[in-house]
Amino acid sequence: MTRVKRGVASNKRRKNLLEDAKGYRWKRSSLYRTAKQAVIKAGVYAFRDRRAKKRTMRRLWITRLGIATRELGMKYSQLIKTMSDKKIEVDRKVLSQMAMENPTIFAKFIEKIK
Repeated sequence: MTRVKRGVASNKRRKNLLEDAKGYRWKRSSLYRTAKQAVIKAGVYAFRDRRAKKRTMRRLWITRLGIATRELGMKYSQLIKTMSDKKIEVDRKVLSQMAMENPTIFAKFIEKIK
């Protein structure tokens, strides 16, 4: 049986990991062991924050809607309640975009809901 040397595979693995750690500061970008820890930690943060981003964006949309509806003499909670009563299914993202980009159309939408 032929002898298999595994240096090529391990060198490639280390090289790829150090490439992932490119841009990190100090030892974290150049030493394999610390770079590996840093890349794993970065992956944990990325996984966590992909979910947190959804929460923060929803908060932003609700805040924008609250401001836009108060200018038109209505509260955010009243807007959501009347929309659910009338079975209008427009999500908060679309409503906040409408309020930011087309305030006149949003005002007409609010008047129709009232």
